Formats: sequence, structure tokens, C-alpha cells
Amino acid sequence: MTDPAVLERIATRRSELDGLEEQLAKHLEEVHAERDELAVAEKVPARLSEKVAAAQATTAPVSAQVGGSGAPPVPYRAPGVDKGALPPEYQRILAVVQQAAGPVMTRHVGEALGLDTEVRGALEPLRAKLTKLADRGRLRKLPDGNFTGRL
Repeated sequence: MTDPAVLERIATRRSELDGLEEQLAKHLEEVHAERDELAVAEKVPARLSEKVAAAQATTAPVSAQVGGSGAPPVPYRAPGVDKGALPPEYQRILAVVQQAAGPVMTRHVGEALGLDTEVRGALEPLRAKLTKLADRGRLRKLPDGNFTGRL
């Protein structure tokens, strides 16, 4: 049979181990909670930098890729933004329209700029630029397709 002193030692040791197991379980729970907090904390700077990058992307000037080359942007008409902010080609177009006595057709602007207006489709890029200037508030496009300067 077993000695009562040995059984008492076993029971005492088992009690000590049960207490140690509780302490370790509690400590492990704290470790897991802190790891979860760190995981969240790691995501915050990444999300903030994404938001800052997105905000900068919406406010940064954009240059469009057209025909393999970066086309300069055509800014909207606004206080403090003069026509000097336009690319030189757009400045010439704007000058021709503003110097005209009244509304002008795309063909007349093309002739004033020295374009070959007899070639089919040669005026389409110019019409697109005139429309862009109208969309940006620099010119006014009339219902008949002619353009005038803005006051």
C-alpha cells in the first residue's frame, strides 16, 4: 500500500501545479490580448497613410497620358488662375477666339492657326481642345457649335 505521506506530497504538488496552470493561463490570455491590440495598432498607420495618399491623389495635379506622351493639364477657370497656366497650344487657341469679333467656327480657328482645314478629320483634335476649354470655363460653346470667349 502507499504511504500517506507520499499521497499528501502528491496532492500538495498537484495543487501547486494547478495554481501554476491558472497563473500561466491568465498570463497567456493577457499575451493574446496584447498581441491582438498590436495587430490593430499595426493597421492604423497603414490605413492613415492610404487615406493621406488618396487625399493627395485627388488634390495633386494630374497629367494625362495621350498618344504616348504626358499631356499637360488644362486647369479650370478660377480666380487667380490666368491663361498663362494653360499649355501654349491652348493659349494660342484661346487668343484666336478672344480676338474674333463674334462667335467662331472650329474651321475659322483652324485657319487662323495655320492648320490644313481641307483634310478630313484634321479639325477634330482642334474641336476637342475647344470643347475642353469650354468645359473648363475658358470659352463658351453655343448651341450651334460655335465658340465665344468668356467675359
